[in-house]
Amino acid sequence: MKIDESNIVETNDYRVIIYPASRPFTTKEAKTITEKLYDFLATWAAHGKPLSSSFKIEKNQFIIICVDEEQEMASGCSIDALGKIMREIDEEYQLGLFDRMKASFVENGEVKTLKLVDFKSKLRNNEISKDIEVFDFSKNTYLDFLSHFLLPLEKSWAASIK
Repeated sequence: MKIDESNIVETNDYRVIIYPASRPFTTKEAKTITEKLYDFLATWAAHGKPLSSSFKIEKNQFIIICVDEEQEMASGCSIDALGKIMREIDEEYQLGLFDRMKASFVENGEVKTLKLVDFKSKLRNNEISKDIEVFDFSKNTYLDFLSHFLLPLEKSWAASIK
């Protein structure tokens, strides 16, 4: 069961799962990913009970899955099923969706992604501006995602990099 975008209530704190790609999607990839996820979420269930869920592709590079756990909790098996479809998408397009050792940020209006070690090095060596905004993939609720997914460097997890 899909949560329509128009029915997402920003006061409901839906569970969020973020899959960050290492690069932007092509138009064809975004279309195919959208179709696959729409089909999957239409039948996604936990213990035979439909999950009220939705997704969006943010900044043409991040897949955001949203589940209304006030309706039904996503269980281990349902999360495994989501992981399976996401691994299939990842393998088909070589997106790096499960590589957590990377950092994504916005510099001069453009989303950039680097290996975490390279990001830290470039930041320490002032090769990346301190005026960047940094993405935080650890957000797990919709309200936290809305307010803290993209933050100025000094307010982000990366502020402690010296």
